[in-house]
Amino acid sequence: WVHVPPPLAKDRKVTVLGLGALGAACAGMLSSLGFQVTGWSRTPKDIVGVCCLSGDDGLRPALTGAEIVVLLLPRTPHTENLMNDERLGWLAEGAALLNPGRGPLIDDEALLRALDDGRLGHATLDVFPVEPLPADHPFWHHPRVTVTPHIASSTRPETASKAVVRAITAIESGQPAPHLVDRSRGY
Repeated sequence: WVHVPPPLAKDRKVTVLGLGALGAACAGMLSSLGFQVTGWSRTPKDIVGVCCLSGDDGLRPALTGAEIVVLLLPRTPHTENLMNDERLGWLAEGAALLNPGRGPLIDDEALLRALDDGRLGHATLDVFPVEPLPADHPFWHHPRVTVTPHIASSTRPETASKAVVRAITAIESGQPAPHLVDRSRGY
């Protein structure tokens, strides 16, 4: 039995990809717990305690040396297979990858290669390109993968009903509905 204490939060580099409502909340909470947090988004953001990077030029610096990566990006043509062989190679050796966002953000074959050769230490995956995850998919039996059944966030009637009432009230009063999707951006 070899006792190796885990590193302290202050000694862990965490990157959150996607700084919308969920990503910003995640990054802010991790920062408040003492983690070194870098966030990346398509457009510039400003979050207290988080090093915010953006655009194509910010992605590599955001991922380089990251020990934990949390994917909270929308699915768009620009984000599909974002985590490929090259970008997984930018992470710290043995890094952990968490995907509660969208399944197609990760190139599954690249992820398996990174896990098998030890570049990546573990992946916790809540979403997949095909759901439910096919019974014969290698993720089910991979020793470095934790599969969860798309439960990172659940709709709760008590909060969802309030959001529906706010949307109806806005529309009936001639205001724009909240949380509209910008179809040109894809989210």
